[in-house]
Amino acid sequence: MPKSIYTKEYKKILARLKKARQDAGLKQTEVAKKLNRPQSYISKIERGERRIDVAELKELAKIYKKDINYFIE
Repeated sequence: MPKSIYTKEYKKILARLKKARQDAGLKQTEVAKKLNRPQSYISKIERGERRIDVAELKELAKIYKKDINYFIE
């Protein structure tokens, strides 16, 4: 069983990350390729199994063409 003990706020960020990726018309594999990471990296972020830091969030915002505030408001 995965260790997912995040706050409601963090879950909102994860939901917005997934929605932003889908709105951008990108698959997890495509995002992972842009970051030079495996697809499982994006999957684990979206499922809440891997926390992301501000630098990673900034990079994802750039890929999804969203202002970083979109994810944290």
